[in-house]
Amino acid sequence: MKQSTGRTLTISARRRRAAALFLAPMLLVLALVAGWPLLRTLWFGFTDASLGDLAGARWIGFSNYLEWLSYGEGDGEWVGLLVDGEWWRAVWNTLVFTFITVSVETALGLVVAMVLNVRFPLRGLVRAAVLIPWAIPTVVSAKMWAWMLNDQFGIINDIGLKLGLISSPVAWIASADTAMVAVMLVDIWKSTPFMALLILAGLQMIPEDIYEAAKIDGVNPLVTFWRVTLPLAAPAIMVAVIFRALDALRVFDIIYVLTPNNAETRTMSVFVQENLFQFDQFAYGSAASTLLFLVIAFITLGYIRAARLNLG
Repeated sequence: MKQSTGRTLTISARRRRAAALFLAPMLLVLALVAGWPLLRTLWFGFTDASLGDLAGARWIGFSNYLEWLSYGEGDGEWVGLLVDGEWWRAVWNTLVFTFITVSVETALGLVVAMVLNVRFPLRGLVRAAVLIPWAIPTVVSAKMWAWMLNDQFGIINDIGLKLGLISSPVAWIASADTAMVAVMLVDIWKSTPFMALLILAGLQMIPEDIYEAAKIDGVNPLVTFWRVTLPLAAPAIMVAVIFRALDALRVFDIIYVLTPNNAETRTMSVFVQENLFQFDQFAYGSAASTLLFLVIAFITLGYIRAARLNLG
């Protein structure tokens, strides 16, 4: 018995060693392509680096984050990222965008997944067709929607006028009142298939015997959904939400293509890009990039803890 236990431990140790050896090259590559740039970004956030002279960056501490700017005679003000109204507005825009789009995409994705989980003719073809919006490159779909939402020749305004839904053309992506709504609608159109695909994988793991037993017992379909489908699919839904939320918190391309230089839709990633490259404030942009990383990390860890996800 003891020999068997010792042999089992030996085999387990060998498997762990083999797994570590197989993972080592991937972890090394990951450290080089992700870890090193992250550390460099953290460093630049504490310097006065500029895009044209990265090698000459000097350490300035927390000045990019928060610093008291003295005007003399006791007058002055706090400056830096932590008191920058534009930064906090970008944070708010990102959180609103993430919450609304992920919530709607989860609800619609669940509906689409349940439809695709039912057997019907040409189901495989329909599943492939549903994934087309997600498969289209983001820049291409954003440009396509920019034309469709144009206030002069866009098809959205044309349909709205013909149906009497609007009385005059609306500048959907140029107006401060509708820009964020338009961006969110485009993102929902594109990302709902992704959510449906992940949720569908979870639905297919549910044994059909459960549904057959519910039918035999005469259980109402709505009750079956709430008591059987939703609880059993909950782990897949939660994982889908966390993956989609990570993308939404880093959203850049749709915003940048549809509504460039618009404070109403500027997200954290757009704010970082503008400061890094457009405004030539590389150190300030690096500090913003560091805060972006921290915001995403804390939100993700908080969600995992609140949802009690077992990612193992």
